[in-house]
Amino acid sequence: MKTKIGYKQLLKEAEKNITTLEVEEALALFKEGKAKFMDLRDIREIERDGYISGSFHCPRGMLEFWVDQESPYHKPIFSEPHYFVFYCAGGWRSALATQTAQMMGLSPVAHIRGGFRAWREKECPIDGYKQK
Repeated sequence: MKTKIGYKQLLKEAEKNITTLEVEEALALFKEGKAKFMDLRDIREIERDGYISGSFHCPRGMLEFWVDQESPYHKPIFSEPHYFVFYCAGGWRSALATQTAQMMGLSPVAHIRGGFRAWREKECPIDGYKQK
């Protein structure tokens, strides 16, 4: 059975409707303390690679449940007045998560183009990484 729409099309459609930040733009928000960075990666990725300093871990699979105030799993951080910047390893999960969060009424919200990989390549602040 051929899928009607694949991940590439989903990403392309999401990118049309969301705010995508270049690393430099995200870093400026980070330095100014004007955004809450939300890490969507799996805990194993975080333990292996570290995380953006001060970020909040929100596993991608829990996003909808944590954002929705009517959910028994709602996290209060999503009711606070933040500029939410989502990131994952490479920017795919975060693009789709940004679109979903935006559709659920979370605002303002954006994601980092290239994700944590791009952040790290630009030598931006990270915690938790222990070079082997």
